[in-house]
Amino acid sequence: MQKAVLITGCSSGIGLAAARYLRARDYRVLAACRQARDAARLTAEGFEALTLDLDNPASVDAAADEVLRLTGSRLYGLFNNAGYGMYGALATLSRRQLEQQFSANLFGIHQLTQRLLPAMVPHGEGRIIQTSSVMGLICMPGRGAYAASKFALEAWSDTLRMELHGSGVQVSLIEPGPIATSFSTNLTHTRTDQRVTNPGIARRFTLPPEAVLPKLRHALESPRARLRYPVTLVAHAMTWLRRCLPGRWLDRLLRGKH
Repeated sequence: MQKAVLITGCSSGIGLAAARYLRARDYRVLAACRQARDAARLTAEGFEALTLDLDNPASVDAAADEVLRLTGSRLYGLFNNAGYGMYGALATLSRRQLEQQFSANLFGIHQLTQRLLPAMVPHGEGRIIQTSSVMGLICMPGRGAYAASKFALEAWSDTLRMELHGSGVQVSLIEPGPIATSFSTNLTHTRTDQRVTNPGIARRFTLPPEAVLPKLRHALESPRARLRYPVTLVAHAMTWLRRCLPGRWLDRLLRGKH
């Protein structure tokens, strides 16, 4: 029997590349997009597509109901990939804007995962994988809201992993650095599907969305999935610098011209 995997944020970028890759590996891919037109495009491509807006609790519930119906309440993998980056100095962002950032990047993921765990835990196996970010490890001026949501996602994932210990369901984080997509130039206050770019030297180390796929495969198929999967040289470097540099030195490095 094909293993069913739900991937969110499949309109472009990492989500679309993952959907095509896993289908080629004979997974049953359920591809979720926020916009109905993108879901229709994926349906035309042969996917089982559905709409899902993480900002909307009713949409999350409806999508979860559809996944449970389609899979007969047996889901192997959940790839929480959808999200977006809201950029701007923290002093310029309203409470509502910060709530929207967390709604998509954390609260919606929590609701969806909670709804789908009953399709995984009773079967004694499963994989829950989150697209985090290098911004879940370090912060930069103008990226505070996005980084805060990813820091929270990292803590949420670590806790969920411990709470699911012994259930057969493994939890992993994929932590990309700069990944190129067709919308990678949309930076400020712009909704994306994990399209996060970094200024300056980081652009020299930008990789295509396909760079994530070997990490995703390992997280889904290894008997012992890793807790974290950095992607790109920038992510590996920042992981090391965060551990080794004094906090003020790291601040100086990340401030740039600020």
